[in-house]
Formats: sequence, structure tokens, C-alpha cells
Amino acid sequence: MSSTSSTSNEGTKHQTEPSAQLFTELPSTTTYLTGHNNEGRATVHSVRPASWKAFEGGVMGFNQIYTNTFWPDLNDDADVKYHDEVIAGGKLGLATKGGTVCRMVDFAPQYECMMHRTKSLDFGILVEGEVEMLLDDGTVTRMKRGDVAVQRATMHAWRNPSTTNWARMIFVLQDMKPLVINGEKIGEDYGKGTEGVLPSGNDD
Repeated sequence: MSSTSSTSNEGTKHQTEPSAQLFTELPSTTTYLTGHNNEGRATVHSVRPASWKAFEGGVMGFNQIYTNTFWPDLNDDADVKYHDEVIAGGKLGLATKGGTVCRMVDFAPQYECMMHRTKSLDFGILVEGEVEMLLDDGTVTRMKRGDVAVQRATMHAWRNPSTTNWARMIFVLQDMKPLVINGEKIGEDYGKGTEGVLPSGNDD
């Protein structure tokens, strides 16, 4: 995602490996996976601190929360094993073929990502700060904390309008049937692209 940002952020600009925190201004986050004990009662399966990966010199970062297939198989923790294998493999795109991705994304002040599209139905929930949703028809929508964007495979970009504060969103991306508009099949489009962001591989 080719982007612009006026923030230097010395603490994150050289980060290439995942870390527990991208930027200390925003609260740390933890994922709690539930499951069942031998008696069939609910239990906390595992507690997983965030693992952030920085992009574009540290002005944007991903915390991959969970990914799985349709339909997820919870028997013998198959879904947990699948997620761990996908993340360890390092080949997850923005979306995933035949499944879902849940991801937390942090945006530096003044950061604007590329105009892009994924072949997926996405729910974007703003949990910290403010973010502008830009569409390729020129529409700019200011989102505030608690607002939700339902991205229906449109060309869009995200911009943090603040000059001082970071913003955070949670995205859930679901693979979908091919979209055809005026006889043309609409697929994934990363625009100018971002180094390290891989194709989703679900365009067939």
C-alpha cells in the first residue's frame, strides 16, 4: 500500500520482525481463545499477546488475530493448528481463499494507504482515533470510534487525519463469490502495492 505520512516514529521505523507493541501511545491488546475441557465445559484455551508487524517504515502495522477456512473445524483444535500454520508460513494476504481473516491495523498520524480492493466482504471497526474512508468516486467519509464500514469489494483507502494521534481498526475479511459489474469480473487490486503485503490468492 503506497502511502504518505508525516510521522517519523523512530521507535518503529526500522522494525521488520513481529513485536508485542507497534506504538506505545495505543493500548496493548491480547487475544483470548476459548475451548472446552474434557467435561465439555467452556475454558480459556490460550492467551495470546499481540504480535505486530510494521510496514512502510513503521507508520502502519498489522496484528493478525485469527484466520480460518469455511467451515472451521474445531475438533481436536484443528482450527487453532490451521491458524498457527498459516501465520508461521508467512504467506497470508489481506484476505484468504475460502476463509476469513481477523486483523488489527494501526495507522500513524497523517498516514494514508494505497487505493486498493480485496475480493472479500469486509467489516472494518474503528476502535481508536478517527479515520477517513476514501472511495474511488471521490467520496471521503470521516469515521469516529465505534463506527463500522462494510466494504463490499470496493476500491478504497484509509487515511488518519490526525496530526498527533494514532488510529486503530479491526477488520474481518471474508472470501466471496466472484463479483461481475457490467460484464467485467472484478478482482483484487493492490494499486501501487506495499512491500511485504502479499496477494490473497482468491481471485480464481
